[in-house]
Amino acid sequence: MLRPEEHVPMASSTRTIVQAFDGAAIQDLELHDGPAVDTMLESSWRLHRNHPHGLPAHERRAILKRLAALMAPEAEAFALLIAREGGKPLKDARVEVARAINGVDLAAEEMGRLGGHQIPMDLTAAGAGRTAFTIREPIGVVVAISAFNHPLNLIVHQVAPAVAVGCPVIVKPAGTTPLSCLKFLGLLYEAGLPEDWCRFCYCAPEVAGQLAADPRVAFVSFIGSGEVGWRLRSRLAPGARCSLEHGGVAPVIVAADADLERMVPLLVKGGYYHAGQVCVSVQRVFADAKIKAKLVDALVDHVENLVTGDPVDAATDVGPLIQTGEVDRVETWVVEAVESGAGCPIGGHRLSDRVYAPTLLVDPPAGCRASAEEIFGPVLNVYGYDDEDAAVARANALSASFQAAVFTRDVERAMRLSRRLDAAAVMVNDHTAFRVDWMPFGGRRTSGLGVGGMLYAMEDMAPEKLVVIKG
Repeated sequence: MLRPEEHVPMASSTRTIVQAFDGAAIQDLELHDGPAVDTMLESSWRLHRNHPHGLPAHERRAILKRLAALMAPEAEAFALLIAREGGKPLKDARVEVARAINGVDLAAEEMGRLGGHQIPMDLTAAGAGRTAFTIREPIGVVVAISAFNHPLNLIVHQVAPAVAVGCPVIVKPAGTTPLSCLKFLGLLYEAGLPEDWCRFCYCAPEVAGQLAADPRVAFVSFIGSGEVGWRLRSRLAPGARCSLEHGGVAPVIVAADADLERMVPLLVKGGYYHAGQVCVSVQRVFADAKIKAKLVDALVDHVENLVTGDPVDAATDVGPLIQTGEVDRVETWVVEAVESGAGCPIGGHRLSDRVYAPTLLVDPPAGCRASAEEIFGPVLNVYGYDDEDAAVARANALSASFQAAVFTRDVERAMRLSRRLDAAAVMVNDHTAFRVDWMPFGGRRTSGLGVGGMLYAMEDMAPEKLVVIKG
């Protein structure tokens, strides 16, 4: 994903958090410097050494249950905060908060499903007379480095698993959206988790890099750009594990028999949700040439009806990009595509220094950035195809590989394309941005490493230990 805040220089010991829509100041927040972060690391490392199995499981589970209960009456306050600092429209921010509360509950419930398994030993004479099974233990200090686009739910997906399995965790939110994280952690402490077990770290990118590379860290959970994520992975201390969630350039294949009436609203939602600032946003739609023109017309009709503006307004569908520089970048990419021959039946211009109009590009050249890279903005590309094999080849041509989609009424075609698309997940008759929080979620190739989802993260943070008993 494009995460511009990872590259923002921080010249002083504080940073002003601003509203994404208009730049109005919300709050000043102190930055943690290297020595402060080192103190956090040492405290967390010693905590794990002294309590290698964490707090008792029943206490951890009770804390998570109380946390979910404390979050519920704060749901609207969380949603408004997400809309202000992150620019996500209020209607979508409310959905994020509901998911986050459910995610905390889910972590508590998954504790009952996280366990080891028995291994048969008498399959050969050498193993006879032995009993073997696995148990799970906390891996150690977890560092969670998060992203701006889901400033509460992503934090939940990184922190709640660590709490559930008994790992000390240091959480570094995105530079532009730390306040949702700060509010969440306040409720976590109120729910009964001692602060030593979960530290809030608001620091400059170079300090975050040092944090992730420290040999006292056992596991790094990173959500952000591939450029930053792969660089962090290369700096991990020997023995440290990680999960990386980056982004994709999500492809959709639309067959001639697709149900346009049902499909178009899904494509619009998947492409323009949170102004396209989602790692699995619909970006490349390959439509059978027989229906391409009709699809483009229908998309234009729906995009024209999107309400663009202040995310705090409950009527808004598309809000701002996270920073002014992102509007500049998206504008540059769109202009490049149009000058290279792409059609642009709607959008193609900025509405302000922070808001870019929802845009549709038709047949942009394969090499232009709007087509070949994750645009992370409110831009959807539509291409025509006459040959299914060629469409699949174009869909699979990029190094990114996350979620994809197929629209067809033909079950055989749906299964064939699901097998052929190079993606970690394929949605049939749904948009690429679909996710529920208990399903496996993660990219292949440059799109990431490892699998997210509550139970999957817990398994990463609590690896199995084998016990073999003789006699």
